[in-house]
Amino acid sequence: MNVVRRIFAHYTVYHRHGPLMLHYLGILGFVLFPAFYLLRFTKADRPYDDLALRLMAMVLCAGLLARDRWPLRLKPLFFPFSYAAITLALPFTFVFTSLKNDGGPVGVGNTLMAIFFVILLTDWRNMIVMLVCGTAGAVALYVLTDNNPQIPPDYVARIPLYLFVIVGGTFFKLALERATAEKVRNAYASLAGSIAHEMRNPLGQLKHGMEDMLRALPAPTTIARPQTLRPEAVNALYQGLAQGQVAVRRGLQVISMTLDEVNAKPLDAASFSVLSASDACRKAVQEYGYEDEAERAKVSLTIGRDFAFRGDETAYLFVLFNLMKNALYYTNAYPHAHLDITVDNGKVIVRDTGPGIAAEAMTHLFEPFGTSGKAGGTGLGLAYCKRVMRAFGGLISCESALGQYTAFTMAFPPVSAEEQDAQRRAVVARGRQVFQGKRLLLVDDDSALRMLTRHKLLPLEATIDEATDGLQAMALLELARYDLVVLDLSIPLIDGYAVAQAIRAGAVPGNRDTVIVAHSSESAQLARVKTKNAGIDGFVSKPCDQVPLIQALCHALESAVPRGASPLAGRSMLVADDNAYNRTALAGYLKHVGVRVVEADSGEAAIESLRLMSHCDAILMDINMPGMGGLEAARAIRASELRCREAPIIALTAHSGDDIKEAALAAGMSDFITKPVDAQVLYDKLSVLTAPRPAQTQPRHAELLLDLARLENHVRIGILDELLHDYLPQMLRLVDRMEDAVKGEDLQACLDALHSLMGISGEAGAHALHQFTKSLYIPMIEGRRWPTLADWPAEVRSLAAETDVALKDFASRTAHRA
Repeated sequence: MNVVRRIFAHYTVYHRHGPLMLHYLGILGFVLFPAFYLLRFTKADRPYDDLALRLMAMVLCAGLLARDRWPLRLKPLFFPFSYAAITLALPFTFVFTSLKNDGGPVGVGNTLMAIFFVILLTDWRNMIVMLVCGTAGAVALYVLTDNNPQIPPDYVARIPLYLFVIVGGTFFKLALERATAEKVRNAYASLAGSIAHEMRNPLGQLKHGMEDMLRALPAPTTIARPQTLRPEAVNALYQGLAQGQVAVRRGLQVISMTLDEVNAKPLDAASFSVLSASDACRKAVQEYGYEDEAERAKVSLTIGRDFAFRGDETAYLFVLFNLMKNALYYTNAYPHAHLDITVDNGKVIVRDTGPGIAAEAMTHLFEPFGTSGKAGGTGLGLAYCKRVMRAFGGLISCESALGQYTAFTMAFPPVSAEEQDAQRRAVVARGRQVFQGKRLLLVDDDSALRMLTRHKLLPLEATIDEATDGLQAMALLELARYDLVVLDLSIPLIDGYAVAQAIRAGAVPGNRDTVIVAHSSESAQLARVKTKNAGIDGFVSKPCDQVPLIQALCHALESAVPRGASPLAGRSMLVADDNAYNRTALAGYLKHVGVRVVEADSGEAAIESLRLMSHCDAILMDINMPGMGGLEAARAIRASELRCREAPIIALTAHSGDDIKEAALAAGMSDFITKPVDAQVLYDKLSVLTAPRPAQTQPRHAELLLDLARLENHVRIGILDELLHDYLPQMLRLVDRMEDAVKGEDLQACLDALHSLMGISGEAGAHALHQFTKSLYIPMIEGRRWPTLADWPAEVRSLAAETDVALKDFASRTAHRA
């Protein structure tokens, strides 16, 4: 049995990475077995009627073809089934039929065809086993069922030919497999060299940043006493930290770009938006991870006639970063080289005065694994640039002269003024929905900039107050409650950082939790680190156009987490990861917001830990663990009798491919997070997945259903009647649309209805309905899948009906009070 297991293991390894050949055998067999049977009716001399055998072979081929539809519990049996299917459908069927037909040219040809297919479909060990077993079984059945069994002489005469085909075909196949393996090894080596080469730059930056931080720290001592840091040392620490964060982000971008290019991952055009070329290029120049100030001084940005294009900002920044990196690679060897990025009339030109590119390299410049002389490079970056530009509907080309210059030109299709205006209107409308009735404080010592910013924000229909310095800002914050503060960092008397820290420290108690967005011309990388440490929620660079400014403020207001107790505080969660560092980091993030954490280092340990836990609000599960992996553990949890079997399971993976995501969802996982884990992304997903569901067994009180403070504000400004007249009927109509979409399995129509329902319910003060629809909508839009929660449409309907009653009751009580 051990020998059988070892031989069968070679077969499973042969097909483990995707049994496409078995799928194609299923297609061919299912079509050709009946087709060739029907051909016999066109012949005068009909051979042996092998209908039963052909029907058996068809059923076996249908089983191969329907592999993806096999029940989950039967899928482990697929490889044994396919082994039997090949043996029975090929050597057994063809040899038995040939013996029944007394051999002949057709029988010999059919046998050769069966041998040929078996050679293709497995390794040489199992090929021998299949041919021997199939032939022996066919001969045995022939002898047992035929009245006068005789082995045809021409069959016996062809045995040397059969052996020659088996041996020769096997050797040729082995040679082909070795050549393919060598190509794969070379590709892997080239890819590994590319990643290693590309990662040296960000890792070098990280090393330099840490060395700068080390130099800024005071001398070590064994005595526990306070130590003072000079202001320049504090700034050096922040700069080193900012440089390290940039380096990590660039490293992750390199990995993401490389994997996307290797997997030919398409860009989602549905996520494209209208972007300003000058803004995007300015952002790239500001955020690129330069080696030092000398390298930064070699880069200039020239803005001619700005234009808009439709695309994805992150992908476009990757393209510019790659072109900048390629140009700056040669700056040490060419100290007088300069890089200029020009934006003008539908084109972005990245031109450097470096060594240039040889004419023979230009032909293959944008092909994967082709370079123009960079040691360790593979050209994946330029291939990615070309693919991104094609996705945008544009083109990228290169012009170069040896010893003089290299210029990459990106040409974009025009975006109509109507499309640009439509996006602006949509962003302003969304901003108005978020900010209408809210109070903003604009703090800036430059009166002209204050006026411009105020003018950009006027369409939001919010109340906007202004302050010219830190003291005036604090005075206004003491007098009124503000929803958001737009804060310049360089203001007189008290700078923006000190204002933010005073707010967070409780100097103005009514505004301790107000949202703060820094609006400054400071270095974006350094300011983001400092603002986060000062308790500031967001950062917007100056200058900034209306659309990105409103988008940034909306994002800050909508994503701000209350600074009191975290919504995750007091919850219990399991973290399963075989890497101790990853477990420690995740546990640290969760404990920081008050989560009780249980750790496990394998799938088996995770299940055992869940048996001991009385309650678990969420499970974070690494996909790749030794022994029982995350997918297998998730399936086992969902199929178990554990008390926590319905808890949300978040997959942790370093891979972001669609196949991994689909496998995680199929295993019963609720969502996924790509490593390295971002703390805010983790908090956001857990907050949505663990949000308490409204009780369904009894009517809810108005305090649970409604945002009473918001409704009282509607009463004060006199819009409650309009709310009841317009919003309530619309909410119920949207529920109808949602249910129709669910019945028709139209996911996009359902998302549209939920999105509108979420916005209207939030504006109408329907707190419970708004939160519940949000908890449904976010996972649906991110994963493009239906919710796993049972009877969720009925819960939306129930909430909407109870909200309708509660709102009308509130309006009635308000009318009597008046």
